[in-house]
Amino acid sequence: MKIMVNGAPTELRADTLAAALDELGYGGARVATALNESFVPAAARADRPLAPGDRLEILAPKQGG
Repeated sequence: MKIMVNGAPTELRADTLAAALDELGYGGARVATALNESFVPAAARADRPLAPGDRLEILAPKQGG
């Protein structure tokens, strides 16, 4: 299915948010996620289904000063 990931059209096989993060290479990373402009906590990602046209934002923390 095609969804938007950080503003870019992306084709994914995943059907849940957790599976999408794995497919995109974020499986073990500590990231914040928002689906269709709503924050999704890490514990809820496996139960959050994806649909064509969804908008996923993935934010990784930055270190430094």
